[in-house]
Amino acid sequence: MDTNDRIKQGRREFLQAAAASIALGGLPLAARAAGEKLKIGVIGSGRVGGTVGGLWVKAGHEVMFSSLDLEHDKALAARLGAGARAGTPKEAGAFGEVLFMAVPYAALPQLGRDLGDSLKGKTVLDSCNPIPGRDGDMALEAREKGTGVASPQFLPGARIVRAFNSVGYTRLQSEAHRAGERVAIPLAADDAAALQVAVRLVQDAGFEPVMVGPLSRAKEFDAGTAVFGKGLTAAELRKSLGINP
Repeated sequence: MDTNDRIKQGRREFLQAAAASIALGGLPLAARAAGEKLKIGVIGSGRVGGTVGGLWVKAGHEVMFSSLDLEHDKALAARLGAGARAGTPKEAGAFGEVLFMAVPYAALPQLGRDLGDSLKGKTVLDSCNPIPGRDGDMALEAREKGTGVASPQFLPGARIVRAFNSVGYTRLQSEAHRAGERVAIPLAADDAAALQVAVRLVQDAGFEPVMVGPLSRAKEFDAGTAVFGKGLTAAELRKSLGINP
């Protein structure tokens, strides 16, 4: 079996496990999410966090925005109106059934320590990208490993999904819910339940989820890859990554 065949088989097995988990009723949050609001804690309410969190507010979810600037978060929540609120990162971590990480990559180790038990068992959508010029040597190591392998070390106990890292915030603002084929958001996860929650939240934000495979495959859409920073359709993304529909 060559490398390409092994990749395809691994992705098939992962998606089959996800489907089996749904069939067995093993996804209480994902199943409930189909028609109900979720409580989402946004950790890092800057360009990406503020944009994606705002789309979730418009979709009817309850979102707590947090960052190092509480006044900024309060102003953002006031602009977004009902369903939005502001708090500290610890408050957002406790509030959210689902957490969305949108901070500089170098902040993840300390956030993991600060949030502690608030992470355990929760679905965490990780959009953080390691940028060596900003984040230092740890970014080089994370890129070498791949973020899907690196991030779980910093967020112990979380059910991580790599999501919303490969499309810039300007496209996230302008292309959400666009007519015709939507912009694709690649996803990678090891946890079938967390993946299903992420799929729903990508759709609610106005994009098309593309399930790439386990966290080890997140490296294929990390910063510096051929698909990073491009607003591809699902068909274009699958073709670029060699994924069968």
